[in-house]
Amino acid sequence: MSDWSDRTLGMNRPIARRDFISGVAVGVAASGLSLPAWAAEAPDYPPLKTGLRGQYPGSFETAHMARDGSFGGAVPADDSGEHYDLVIVGGGISGLSAAHFYRQALGDDRKILILDNHDDFGGHAKRNEFHYGGRTILAYGGTMSIESPFPYSFTSKKLLADLGVDLASYERFETKAYAGLGNATFFDRQHFLNDKLVTGTGKKPWPQFFAEAPLSPAVRADLTRLHTQVKDHLPGLDPEAKAAALKAMSYQDYLLKHAGMLPECLPFFTGQGYRNNKRVDTLPAWEAALSKRAPGFAGMTLPGQIHAEAQHFHWPDGNASVARLLVSALVPGVFPGKLDQESVVLAPANYAALDNAKNAVRIRLSSMVIRAEHLGPVTRSTEKAARVVYVKDGQRVAVTAANVILACFNNIIPFIVPSLPQAQKAALLYPSKVPMQYTNVLLRDWKAWAKLGIKAIHAPNGYHTTTALDTPMAIGGYRSAQTPDEPVVLHMVRNPNSPGSPRKEQNRIGRADMLATDYTTIEREIRSQLQRMLGSAGFEAARDIAGITVNRWPHGYSYTYDTLGDPDVHDEQRPHILGRQSFGRMAIANADASASAFTNTAIDMGERAVQECLISRGLS
Repeated sequence: MSDWSDRTLGMNRPIARRDFISGVAVGVAASGLSLPAWAAEAPDYPPLKTGLRGQYPGSFETAHMARDGSFGGAVPADDSGEHYDLVIVGGGISGLSAAHFYRQALGDDRKILILDNHDDFGGHAKRNEFHYGGRTILAYGGTMSIESPFPYSFTSKKLLADLGVDLASYERFETKAYAGLGNATFFDRQHFLNDKLVTGTGKKPWPQFFAEAPLSPAVRADLTRLHTQVKDHLPGLDPEAKAAALKAMSYQDYLLKHAGMLPECLPFFTGQGYRNNKRVDTLPAWEAALSKRAPGFAGMTLPGQIHAEAQHFHWPDGNASVARLLVSALVPGVFPGKLDQESVVLAPANYAALDNAKNAVRIRLSSMVIRAEHLGPVTRSTEKAARVVYVKDGQRVAVTAANVILACFNNIIPFIVPSLPQAQKAALLYPSKVPMQYTNVLLRDWKAWAKLGIKAIHAPNGYHTTTALDTPMAIGGYRSAQTPDEPVVLHMVRNPNSPGSPRKEQNRIGRADMLATDYTTIEREIRSQLQRMLGSAGFEAARDIAGITVNRWPHGYSYTYDTLGDPDVHDEQRPHILGRQSFGRMAIANADASASAFTNTAIDMGERAVQECLISRGLS
């Protein structure tokens, strides 16, 4: 039960209760949040919508109907009379990139229609805006940055350069507003002795850090040992044999069975998130060892690894800026003139121009595709090769195309292209996308954080396991909070898990949990958690929270393979390779097709799909 009433937490306030019309808060004026004149005239401007966003109610129900067989057999629809050179299903970065590459190959006059079931373009790369105190405050609602544990391809680097992005220039845009601030860990009373925020995570000596934590003497001693001991817990094995052994066990099993950790210490590790939402019970110990931040491997010699990470670039709205740059290059009239990495940040977007019949490229939002099919036998010279049916405003509409690129989730493709071979359908259904929740909380100031001397909090068992002040930036005329008395966005991350189940099953359970949880419950968890963590520094949820946007992604990041949960097969036998094969005039482009949740691979898959389209027509 909560220690605070809804009134104390601010649940009674108009902006917090979120009485929405099209996602815009009715009580915004009473809260102190101010809408600019243009936003009042355009209530459907998606980035400004607060409350429950991401895969919001209304965006996915038709897809679930397709999954459940509601559109089996012949699918009647109103014939729009529209024909395109290319129809792209999915307006994320992969789909937008595919449109860019198709135009590069065949010319800017090619007619392209991009269909997306959401009310905004960008896929997981979503922009959140808050308007408060006469200023615009940005945040990212999904894909965060240009980054990858491996180098970007020539294709993805060239696309970014064509869009005006200089990856080497990023350092000059991130400010030093949080200089001197560190990290903290929140120990909750449900899993430890009591609620306590301990600062200095990773900076204080581990004996001192754990001495301040609310732990039993035995747990404190064992966690201290684990973090400071230099010992090889797999003696007698050479480095290659150690690697093989670590790949075959979870990090949890390694800690308990080889490092000798007390089971009572596990709550400290349960909320530790690793790449692709792996947790202590689903993370291969080998990956933990390579992370360099997981304790228990200090005395172990392992085979050398090649490290070649990509360059890093971040915008205040994350990779929504990449999507905006692509749209500005594809669709005239949406943005004012040619944009670059700086001007894109504050450039106003005219969403009414996205679907303009005068433009060669059109983006049609809130349009869920329920069928893509060939129109009889297709030869290389067939122009009207495919029919695509989508649902918009409750009406089924059909268009035709010479080529179709499916840049949507792999899991939905078998249900909208039922004529695919069964083996390909099975491969497309193999992955279980990672459920993620990116919550952005607008605070009136960050004085409590400055008082505590912190910029980020890890809560091992919190509803949100990570809470951090948003990256401080100054770019393109935009400047985020630089002093503690200015409003700031907190970025909170939640990945629901079910310890003890296989990773794919945990993803499914987490997805169901997210879809079943209403906004009011989420808001109460947000306010309660922040009050518990920051209350000792004078934070008051009812007073200090000025806005909340919950970016809910039940079907979040692409599934990646690991040595515990997936078969060890040659790359050409991997499900993502088998699933992405072209089918007549249809090709598949999305991050799922690369089994990698990174922007560069989404771009690469868009280019690959375009090449397959050209081949299907004898143009390559």
